[in-house]
Amino acid sequence: MIQMEKFTYDDNIVRKFAAATAVWGIVGMTVGVLVAFQLVFPSLNFTAETTFGRLRPLHTNAAIFAFVGNGIFMGVYYSLQRLLKARMWSDFLSKFNFWGWQAIILAAALSLPLGYTTSHEYAELEWPIDLAIALVWVAFGINMLMTIIKRRENHLYVAIWFYIATWVTVTVLHVVRSLEMPIGFMESIPVFAGVQDALVQWWYGHNAVAFFLTTPYLGLMYYFLPKAANRPVYSYKLSIIHFWGLIFIYIWAGPHHLLYTSLPDWAQSLGTVFSIMLIAPSWGGMLNGLLTLRGAWDRVRRDPILKFMVVAISAYGMATLEGPLLSIKSINAISHYTDWTVAHVHVGTLGWNGMLTFGVLYWLIPKLYKTQLYSVKLANVHFWIATLGTLFYVVPMYWAGWAQSLMWKQFDPDGFLSFGNFLETVTPIIPMYAIRAVGGTIYLVGAFVMAYNLWKTAKSGTASEVTVEAAPRQEYVPHKGEYWHKWIERKPIKMLVIATVLVLIGGLVEIFPMLMVDENVPKIESVKPFTPLELEGKEIYISEGCNTCHTQMIRPFRSETERYGAFSKSGEFVYDKPHLWGSKRTGPDLHRIGNKYPDSWHYNHMLEPESMSPGSIMPDYPWLFDKDLDTKYTSAKIKVLQSMGVPYPEGFAEVAEENLKTQALTVVESLKNDGIEQENLEAKRIVALIAYLQRLGTDHKPEATIESED
Repeated sequence: MIQMEKFTYDDNIVRKFAAATAVWGIVGMTVGVLVAFQLVFPSLNFTAETTFGRLRPLHTNAAIFAFVGNGIFMGVYYSLQRLLKARMWSDFLSKFNFWGWQAIILAAALSLPLGYTTSHEYAELEWPIDLAIALVWVAFGINMLMTIIKRRENHLYVAIWFYIATWVTVTVLHVVRSLEMPIGFMESIPVFAGVQDALVQWWYGHNAVAFFLTTPYLGLMYYFLPKAANRPVYSYKLSIIHFWGLIFIYIWAGPHHLLYTSLPDWAQSLGTVFSIMLIAPSWGGMLNGLLTLRGAWDRVRRDPILKFMVVAISAYGMATLEGPLLSIKSINAISHYTDWTVAHVHVGTLGWNGMLTFGVLYWLIPKLYKTQLYSVKLANVHFWIATLGTLFYVVPMYWAGWAQSLMWKQFDPDGFLSFGNFLETVTPIIPMYAIRAVGGTIYLVGAFVMAYNLWKTAKSGTASEVTVEAAPRQEYVPHKGEYWHKWIERKPIKMLVIATVLVLIGGLVEIFPMLMVDENVPKIESVKPFTPLELEGKEIYISEGCNTCHTQMIRPFRSETERYGAFSKSGEFVYDKPHLWGSKRTGPDLHRIGNKYPDSWHYNHMLEPESMSPGSIMPDYPWLFDKDLDTKYTSAKIKVLQSMGVPYPEGFAEVAEENLKTQALTVVESLKNDGIEQENLEAKRIVALIAYLQRLGTDHKPEATIESED
């Protein structure tokens, strides 16, 4: 007779993560609404810490790592214990995971507004926080894997496959993207430069979306949707195709973010091919989710939880069709750098991640507190508010993106740009930005409605632990005709190893040639390293988040070479650590801004943008004129760059500060000649920023030849 074992699930940790998910969701969305309104009303950029450039990465990090991140842990800790019939292996590691993650979020919330950033999208946090992320993520992984090993169930359910792949892939992504050399407590220089840094960035950036915002949420879908619908998953075999196809193909798709840039064509083509292939497994998963509800559509009409989940899965299908389409060069030529990309991203975040999180919370909180949902009517109200908010957000952004692209590329009958002044392409879409901000506000109101509903639900219930009985895991005896995949479902470590190998193949094939083959990044003799003053100016440019609105990558289109100058070459960025190619043009490209305007123009433009560009939505930067330039790490930066192969003369680090002061005086003299005088101006940050901007694109100025047409 089999002796049953009694044990208790650790639901206390689930309740903690659920509360954090709701709280940080509201915080992240609130910051998002503020930055949306800042693009309509620049006066909302109140202080240095609250400018768009500093708050935008705070919004993305809060949405991804605080809201979705806590949602992942909430769903994993609840479902994993029940699927394995086992309590989490270590209560200590569970608590360490929770409190460590909240501390990381708090560190991000403090450091990003203060201007501490690496500039790498979705990986902006500096090295001490990166180390903390690695520590907490490894603790979570150990706890998860040890729980799987001590399980009472033989087979691993599909949700757990996705959890395993998520953990190992995010680990690889985080380690590679975080390779940097610290030069101070919150300052570092990345190992990679220019085109290599750009490739590593979008290999990371695309797959952070894939393996943090997608695969773990697919695991949650496979668990919570059947639970909420009380129906089995539609197709076991389709879930196998979905899982293995997705994790192998997804990792290759990153270069589609760099089409028409100076990334080699072979890497761009790889990204395009694998992106298009992604449609098959992605839609297989979407159909598997929707068809799980076959015969239950009347329940969907009445049940707000299922409504949230149906819209979430539909948004997943839309985003995973649109993503591959945007990787086709002819479509990417229209969409890239425009608000079309913003719309696409928010179909995923608001529709897929947001709606699924809301549905899971509404299903989970009554279970965790052993009570009924306080108000089904309020949940239905939230559903329609969230749906309306999503539509009011994404539709004007699609419209704005198409309008931007058409205006950027439009020529008049005489062959001149119809909108030669970039601002002429900004002011017509400000009303669309306003509607987007209203949509975000509506979505945020829905989150407050949910928080109230869940708080009342929790208050009416009891937070007690669940004790269950289960038989210990028995030696499994395979039977004739059993599907082949059942074997690997009993072997979690083998599944982990195979998933790791599949993920590494794509990364190695794409990234290694860019690092090892010099021909992929040809040198240009005239390109020299930045001077010490220009290096400090670049740090200020990064700190203020200028790269969130301005690109430094001119594509080989006639419209861009006419507007900005010769298209960008990979050899121009060999000493650019980090690269600043950007992903969105709210303002014009700056790669060839050097010497286009006098120093006084930049001075006045940063002090009061509208004085130089009437109608500009760029904020003022008065603190750059008041704060002294910090040169504490200037020499250290030069030494680190020299160790990485940047050809500064021997002993240059020792005279770097003197070189910086000499160049600063040259800039100040230029400003004086234009009637600008300020006490101790040579020591102010604005001088370094001007020096950096005036250097951009001046090392290499070939004729603006065209390699591909608009």
